Amino acid sequence: MASILDNCVGAARQDFAPGTILLSEGETSGRLYILAEGTVEVLRGDTQVALVGEAGAVFGEMSVLLNRPHTATVRAASPTSVFVFEDAESFLKSNPEIAFFLGKLLAERLNAATTYLVDLKRQFEGQGNHLGMVGEVLETLIHQQHEEFTLGPGNEADPRL
Repeated sequence: MASILDNCVGAARQDFAPGTILLSEGETSGRLYILAEGTVEVLRGDTQVALVGEAGAVFGEMSVLLNRPHTATVRAASPTSVFVFEDAESFLKSNPEIAFFLGKLLAERLNAATTYLVDLKRQFEGQGNHLGMVGEVLETLIHQQHEEFTLGPGNEADPRL
């Protein structure tokens, strides 16, 4: 994760006391955080999903990339220091290495979730209960495509074509 931290040189850095909420589930902040020091917990509702203490960990990316509210709350579990990018979309557009890193990270998460769902499908296929519908969930994930795509500045389509 050192390379992601190298891209944070000169960025705003903020310290948080234990218990401080950095991102709130259901809200939209437009911010992206990169962990410099400390530990944060990721919560969905009242359930702790993860405890993260690896410098270079990124938070808020899903909300920024999907232009949707945060899917989880991120709270400092210890004294924590993060790099803060208030306009995360602009930061990602101007740092393709970070954007590519996030793409790989999200692809790894999707692969892990899909692998888990496939395992569940094998175990519970044919059952009449809610676990029997895992196959439908997999189909939806696999075939979901986002139609909207726009070229970035300087990459407009050639009008001669």
